[in-house]
Amino acid sequence: MKRILLMVLKLLGHVPAWFWRICSFAKDTEEQRYSIEEKYNYIREIAIKANKAGRVTIVSSGGENLPEEDGYILYPNHQGMFDVLAFLETMKRPFSLVFKQEVKDIILLKQIREALHYIHMDRSDMKQSMKVILEASNRVKAGENFLIFAEGTRSRNGNETLPFKAGAFKAATRAKAPIVPVALLDSYAPFDRSTTEPVTVQIHYMKPMYYEEYAGMKTTEIALEVEKRIREEIHKRMKAE
Repeated sequence: MKRILLMVLKLLGHVPAWFWRICSFAKDTEEQRYSIEEKYNYIREIAIKANKAGRVTIVSSGGENLPEEDGYILYPNHQGMFDVLAFLETMKRPFSLVFKQEVKDIILLKQIREALHYIHMDRSDMKQSMKVILEASNRVKAGENFLIFAEGTRSRNGNETLPFKAGAFKAATRAKAPIVPVALLDSYAPFDRSTTEPVTVQIHYMKPMYYEEYAGMKTTEIALEVEKRIREEIHKRMKAE
């Protein structure tokens, strides 16, 4: 919370104008006034400034691994509320997001959700969850990129991962879309530690799994494989420090 307060205090003079513009984006649900690229780029610039104000440095690698064509799904480990800010700073192409229902109406997050067409999931409602996966799959087929946290909830054990849920990968298998594993390191630190000292977050985009590679696998097997690759990448990066 201390770092969030620091971000707000440093950027307070800009907040009214930013909020007004994002509200305008949210109302433009059909992209009649603003393209999704314009909306995304504006919000991305705010995220970059917020990270800088919060004394967070992002170290990124593997951007060249992202598929050239849109219509892929990013599957990272989930460490905390800061994760999405790391993606916003390092992803130049727009992406949508599946996120938990509990935060859908928080001010500003709600307007960003509406502007970028994020989907909220009720993890206690299996029927609604499957509808979300189907919608994400259809939108990926249509050429959108998505971010899905396959652990279902954030890990509270630092850089250790939780088991990846097989159901999260149904969106990829239905769309026959590239799966991009992403390893996050120390992304829990900015908001989970009660400090404003400078912190570095790592985000590593790994080589994608194309449909031809996973076509014969069950979603349980895909989940285990993606989790394994991310876990190995995290351990490799930690040893290199």
